[in-house]
Amino acid sequence: MLCVEMASIHKQPGRPFWFCAFTLPDGHRTFRSTGTANKKEAQAICHEWDKASRLARKGLLTADKARAVIAATVADIYAAGNREELPTATVRSWCQQWLQKKAIEIEGSTHDRYTTIVTRFLEFLGKAADKDIAALKTSEIGKFRDREGTDLARGTANLSLKVLRVCLSEAVRQGLITTNPAAQVEILKSRGEATRRAFTVAEIGRVLEGCGTDQEWRGMVLFGLYTGQRLGDLARLTWRSVDLEKGELFLTTKKTGRRMTLPLIGPLPDFLTSLAATDDPNAALFPTLSKAKRTGTLSNRFREILVAAGLAEPRTHAATGKTRNSARATSEISFHSLRHCTVTFLKAAGVSDALARAVVGHESAAVSRQYTHLDTADLRKAMERMPDVTKTKL
Repeated sequence: MLCVEMASIHKQPGRPFWFCAFTLPDGHRTFRSTGTANKKEAQAICHEWDKASRLARKGLLTADKARAVIAATVADIYAAGNREELPTATVRSWCQQWLQKKAIEIEGSTHDRYTTIVTRFLEFLGKAADKDIAALKTSEIGKFRDREGTDLARGTANLSLKVLRVCLSEAVRQGLITTNPAAQVEILKSRGEATRRAFTVAEIGRVLEGCGTDQEWRGMVLFGLYTGQRLGDLARLTWRSVDLEKGELFLTTKKTGRRMTLPLIGPLPDFLTSLAATDDPNAALFPTLSKAKRTGTLSNRFREILVAAGLAEPRTHAATGKTRNSARATSEISFHSLRHCTVTFLKAAGVSDALARAVVGHESAAVSRQYTHLDTADLRKAMERMPDVTKTKL
């Protein structure tokens, strides 16, 4: 029977660091520097090394237990050096905390979507959801992505992965983990699924005709095209957001919190001057549309306009034989396509891709690097190259 000595720490003459003496899994005694001159830290390190070695001798040192030993070592060292505990959280508690914070920051419909994704992820993890978040593995997130892509759709799987990336990147900023395990999982490539595209100029003309006498929706379409902003952000615009004298529009995007000043170009000034005057700066530009509680309601209404324009098939409620979990077909055109139009028209007019994306508020490293300090004059110069669809011959 192997006789194993207890681990102990020692100081060597002329050496600043404490050394740990412990028995390796093969029975050999080793003498290793802890890399610290702090006695409490050295004791914590030596204790965990000895613990890991004892588990290995019994054949019980799994990858998860090894990670747990490492996490415990770091926590003990932190406590010894700082006289306080290292902040920790389980996967479940962190996800719930993150969702609570997001409830304040994002739209209700977006929060509902995030909650659904996080709930599916925690259910997928099972008991592992109650382990320390530092032990969460890239492989677990990869398997969840694959499950999402198999059971639902690739687009859904990719959205789920993106939400987890954001959630875990915040955990990195809070010091709960050192790296984001979701960042190492790749997005699934498309396989014959419908992708969003831009409208053609002729299609935009048909959309405007599909609006009929509804001037609010006509204005929304024009604003979507000539600002490149999202449906929900445009529906919330008030007269306070507009400076007709300077020809500028001010807004803060709901999704990114980005403050933007955009030039009013093309048909936008004429549309605004055609509206009934008001002395209330808080009055909505689109009074009826601003009352919608969910952006999804507006999206459905816009689809009806696409149907009227002959650009989409009406949705029916007839049975298809598919279950509720079946992937829903994604339309290649929607209000978001106007955002694609803005970028497409600008690029066709010779504006660089990065500048075109900066105009519509795309968040990316390239855009942030090059176009952080664009002024309204720069944007106006670029955006005035877009065609006026109300005057273009269709």
